[in-house]
Amino acid sequence: MSPASRPPTDPAPPPLLPLLPLPDDWQRALAVVAHPDDLEYGCSAAVAAWTAAGRDVTYVLATRGEAGIDTLAPRDAGPLREKEQLASAAAVGVSTVEFLDHRDGVVEYGLGLRRDIAAAVRRHRPELLITLNHHATWGQGAWNTPDHVAVGRAVLDAAADAGNRWIFPELGEQGLEPWNGVRWVAVANSPAPTHAVPAAPGFERAVDALLAHRTYLEALTDEEPEAYVRRFLTTTTRAHSTRFGGEPAAAFELFAR
Repeated sequence: MSPASRPPTDPAPPPLLPLLPLPDDWQRALAVVAHPDDLEYGCSAAVAAWTAAGRDVTYVLATRGEAGIDTLAPRDAGPLREKEQLASAAAVGVSTVEFLDHRDGVVEYGLGLRRDIAAAVRRHRPELLITLNHHATWGQGAWNTPDHVAVGRAVLDAAADAGNRWIFPELGEQGLEPWNGVRWVAVANSPAPTHAVPAAPGFERAVDALLAHRTYLEALTDEEPEAYVRRFLTTTTRAHSTRFGGEPAAAFELFAR
């Protein structure tokens, strides 16, 4: 067969670029996610390192995770998962955790969610805003959940909403002045990460943080909780190490503003 008659082949995919270090010239971060445990499955090793370095990190959760345990009714699961989230946050040095009380499993992207997150941004005035993967899929191609997509998209929009006094003017009437100080939005567990934070310094506290969700873990898997947590966090923090100088890492897709 002559070269001209050979069937075309797909070009090789471009090589993956190295992950850049996440900027560290900031003091205040706000993490906004859908559920208890989202941050513990995503980026708590990075949070532990940041708080150990004296940075302030606050958590805001759209729901209380009340629909997350099949064997527990929402009225019972919600308070339990809230308690576990408070203990989990404390394990990585986070003392302020707020819940927005949107309904777990049916969070809707829209003005109400954007307003609530913009209000949180104005209250806490972060330089770094953190959320979980808002894309349709995870890196392995698995389908993402509607709550993650809705909250992540709303976080990206609220970063700008918080700085415009004419969007949600009622927030100003409540004493929440506009905040234009968000410099970056970092998306944990994105299928297209661009930056990373070394995971080793905060790894053990990240293990403790995820283990604090013991009731959820026991409903999720038959594996012994600590073995499951260590295996999961070891696998995920090593997943991008080849792009980060061989170091285990918490990876993020970073948007600069």
